Amino acid sequence: MKLQNTNKNISVEKRVYTTADQMLEAFQEMGVSYIFANLGSDHPALIESFARFQQEGREMPEVLICQHEMVALSAAHGYAQLTGEPQVVLIHVDCGTQNLGGAVHNAARGRIPVLIFAGTSPATQEGELMGSRNEYIHWIQDVSDQRGIVREYTKYTNEIRTGKNVKQLLQRSMQLATSDPKGPVYLMAAREVLEEKVEEVTLDLSKWGALSPSAIPPNRIAEIGSELLQAENPLIVTTYLGRNHESVEELIKLAERLAIPVLESAPSYMNFPSEHPLHVGYVWNEPVQDEQLANADLILVLDSDVPWIPLNNKPQENCKIYYVDVDPLKEKTPLWYIPSESYFKADTHIVLQQINEFLTHQTINEKLVTSRYNKVSDYHSKQRIDWAALEAPTTEGSITPEFLTTCIREVVDSETIIMSETITNFSTVNKHLPREKPGTYFSMGASSLGWNGGASIGAKLASPDKLVVSLSGDGCYIFSNPTPVHWMSRKYNVPFLTVIYNNEQWNAPKFSALGVHPNGVANEIGEFWTKFGPSSDLAKVAEAAGGAYAVTITSPDILKQELKKAIEVVKGGRSAVIDVRVTGR
Repeated sequence: MKLQNTNKNISVEKRVYTTADQMLEAFQEMGVSYIFANLGSDHPALIESFARFQQEGREMPEVLICQHEMVALSAAHGYAQLTGEPQVVLIHVDCGTQNLGGAVHNAARGRIPVLIFAGTSPATQEGELMGSRNEYIHWIQDVSDQRGIVREYTKYTNEIRTGKNVKQLLQRSMQLATSDPKGPVYLMAAREVLEEKVEEVTLDLSKWGALSPSAIPPNRIAEIGSELLQAENPLIVTTYLGRNHESVEELIKLAERLAIPVLESAPSYMNFPSEHPLHVGYVWNEPVQDEQLANADLILVLDSDVPWIPLNNKPQENCKIYYVDVDPLKEKTPLWYIPSESYFKADTHIVLQQINEFLTHQTINEKLVTSRYNKVSDYHSKQRIDWAALEAPTTEGSITPEFLTTCIREVVDSETIIMSETITNFSTVNKHLPREKPGTYFSMGASSLGWNGGASIGAKLASPDKLVVSLSGDGCYIFSNPTPVHWMSRKYNVPFLTVIYNNEQWNAPKFSALGVHPNGVANEIGEFWTKFGPSSDLAKVAEAAGGAYAVTITSPDILKQELKKAIEVVKGGRSAVIDVRVTGR
């Protein structure tokens, strides 16, 4: 039934309460701030709900238009990394689900809580229900297992078949997404279900919380603590412990109490202050054996998927290993094993609190601790001197990745948020751009390139008063879909600085080939089919799409000056992209 609006001479639909209304209401009740939306023909009911809520002045999450689904999910990813709060990504049918691309892999491997909702093709075709098929594509987009597209990468998938219990399904989905190990969840529904008239439902949200963090039995804490006390060369290895800022504080307390060095393996968060005397560096793909790892007689692994690569570097045979992680067996990784004394599925913050409490009641060999602290501190100092020796530009006047990173270090401050996706320069950024505060460094924690642009949007939304700097290789920048990224940046006033480490090639495949065939034919003829030259004018893409300040730099003499200028531009409310041509390796 329609009511005639005589004033505007248009017909207005009678107000009803639908599944879509209830969903939007549920998102608001969950505390969702943003719906990153790429809308399609399956969303008329939701579009109506958005409009109705807005017209009636009802509270609802802000709907952000995302011109590409990978950007949408990457933005939710970045927002969750900074805040821990899951957001909603709204996409359409099988095509939009596939367009999530590697972002769903990144969310899964990075343990990022997010709720992804997709429509499906209508379930009726002759007008049996509101929302029945009325477009050609409704037959083309009808697939037998839409959820199967992402099932491998999600904690939970389901189809909403009725609006009668939609709030319960949404709460269950979010409960699973936010329980460790966290991750993405995927729901879908047909147009007819979203249009269904339903009764209002109220839930007690206190009864739908995530799982409580788990601890280790006291006798096993005593075992770990006693082994740490007895070890001559203990070592702590971590990758993503810093997702909880309080864990960093507890780690510092433990490391200082027993003078235990901390090694970061491909960090995706700021886990331990880089300039702390007990920080002994990073491991990633480097084929050289790490001295601290090789000499350790006891290793405590805290939140790490790959604490070391056995083919490249590994502990000695008699080293004792204790593994603490929210997923210590890496249950979704088919080939994975690191033999350890014990594996503990537990929250590292709780475990560190337990160990630190245990140590307060123990007698500690202070002479041993002091001696070890001095030894590790000397190692740290020498390591930093060696790194600093690499920070000058080449004698030919070209820009090295180390020099570029050093210049960035000198123009940002301790509060700047660094979003790093530099791949073959991953360790370069870690070594030459030290971070001291939790929540000031992030990488994607996975391997599907293109996270950096959307993630920087999410980071800026989460921290509007801080400078966000995205560091990206040229390949990663291209993968990030810079056109929709910078369109969003301007439209929603989320400016950030992008610095491109542009070596005009995919270095990673080249390094991989050399790692397996160091003396192979590809190396002999100098052809790896990875070069991009002549390079596209990458910065101009952002200028065209979103009015970004765009500069390409080839000379080290003006690099720092241009970085400073770009930062002032960003602080003034406009994104900037600095395309820096660096020497290849």
